[in-house]
Amino acid sequence: MKNILFSAYSLDFGGIETALITLLKYLNNEYKITLVLEKKQGIYLNDLPKEINVITYTPSNMKFIPLRKVINYIKRIKFTLKYKNKFDFSADFATYSMSSSFVARTASQKSAIWIHNNYMNFYDNDEQKYKDFFKSLKIEKFKKIVFVSNLDKEIFLSQFQGSDTKLIVCNNLINYKKIQEMSEEKIELEKEDITTFINVSRHDEKQKKISRIINSAEKLVKEGYKFKVLLIGKGTATKEYEESIKNKKLNNVMLLGAKKNPYPYFKISDCFLLSSEFEGYPVVLVEAQILGLPIVTTNISDSNKDIDGKYGIVVDNSEDGVYNGMKTFLEKKIETSKFEPEKYNEEIIEKVREIISD
Repeated sequence: MKNILFSAYSLDFGGIETALITLLKYLNNEYKITLVLEKKQGIYLNDLPKEINVITYTPSNMKFIPLRKVINYIKRIKFTLKYKNKFDFSADFATYSMSSSFVARTASQKSAIWIHNNYMNFYDNDEQKYKDFFKSLKIEKFKKIVFVSNLDKEIFLSQFQGSDTKLIVCNNLINYKKIQEMSEEKIELEKEDITTFINVSRHDEKQKKISRIINSAEKLVKEGYKFKVLLIGKGTATKEYEESIKNKKLNNVMLLGAKKNPYPYFKISDCFLLSSEFEGYPVVLVEAQILGLPIVTTNISDSNKDIDGKYGIVVDNSEDGVYNGMKTFLEKKIETSKFEPEKYNEEIIEKVREIISD
């Protein structure tokens, strides 16, 4: 049995964390797994299989910089002496974490890094900042670079030419049986005879743009449309959204907070609404497909290829786009194809096995 390692920031609420938990559960019977977390916390921590060894590698954030550098240097030395090349394979699953990158690069000669986001958009199309970010991760030291969308791979290749052989596109796995089972859980809300939109995401305005949904809802209410919006999640912008909903007197927009099990709320909704400015490949869209929920999404990631005309509609990446998508659904609904989750997963797990063994 191969000895493999994954590194991440934490197991708190989020799409990356959900994808990691699902992947580790799939791999648990085939590999001996160690998970290294920068912070051993999060709502998904108890979902880890007991066989997985969890350790922490937490850099100091002391304000006195000279001492902080000394402490972190000693930490790196200790980790290197104990774990350098001790694993058959290692992977950094939290792209944004410098310490996760260090851990994965150190633990095995066969290391990979997962890229979950469109970092060109994250850096406002500043090519130099994009390059500097990946150089700071020492991206060239990874044997494989795994992207969750074709778009992100092509953007990376435009900035780091000659890296073709390292690049792999592999979507995130989805635990569809568990999602279907969890969606049956009883919740405090019931399905109503009114069109209900749902959004599940971290409340980060720069990326997720929930303000687009709130502002679009205000316009549609003024035009006389009857509907509800369920917003599930939390983050730095939650208070801002609360104030906006209150000021606009939107009694039909509900902030429900983060939910460890959001799937019953999918079941009482009619349409999944994604308003993001940019994404890697949103796991939540696949979750919506599994539960048969039509999708209205902004033009992000591979949505045109994977969603439009099959599982929903893709709209302009703007507030007007979100408004028009909601209005379209309210007026004529959307027909969707049947999603085949087992086939989807089989293709992905085979790719992951190849990444580990190559």
